[in-house]
Amino acid sequence: MNVLIVCNGYPTEHALLHRFAEASDMIIAADGGADHLRNAGILPDVITGDMDSCSKHLASTIPVVPVDDQETNDLEKALDLALKRGGMNVKICSATGFRVDQTLKNLSVLLKYNHRFESISIEDDWFSSMVIPKNFSIDVEPGTKISLFPLSGKVDGIFTKGLAYPLNGEPLENGVRDGSSNEAVSGTVEISYVSGHLLLMIGR
Repeated sequence: MNVLIVCNGYPTEHALLHRFAEASDMIIAADGGADHLRNAGILPDVITGDMDSCSKHLASTIPVVPVDDQETNDLEKALDLALKRGGMNVKICSATGFRVDQTLKNLSVLLKYNHRFESISIEDDWFSSMVIPKNFSIDVEPGTKISLFPLSGKVDGIFTKGLAYPLNGEPLENGVRDGSSNEAVSGTVEISYVSGHLLLMIGR
């Protein structure tokens, strides 16, 4: 089952939200994400979270699954609900922007839940971001922006094919070397690595 989760970060472009919503079997608003959906003319199937930011009107007209747990954030609560209801492929919108601490937290949540779904990605107006397995390939248009980020702090033994600036076994490490703003030069990009957790960001 395809699930769209909308959080309370920087609002996703309405056209992109509609595209994801139309391809989803279930739409979950993570607390204040319900207001982002309403502003785009979309109603979620359910709202979950600690309910400290969603407008009271929406919370009274849409099914609510409140979770009073301060050890998890609203995205985690929404992902747990998606799992309980059979979600297998998840797109997460409005999970970045505004507060840096919440953006970093949601990237950590992306890693935490990565193995629990068939696919899971954070989507914004500029990139689709996902934690990739140690051997990965994707078809893209040449010229597509590609960025790599060592989500675990350091990723060793990275090899790439199809990028303007290839990696040939080198590591990426926070504060030492990053892999931002690369570019696809062929229709297929191949990436492999030895250890760590690698975040791939694909430009729109």
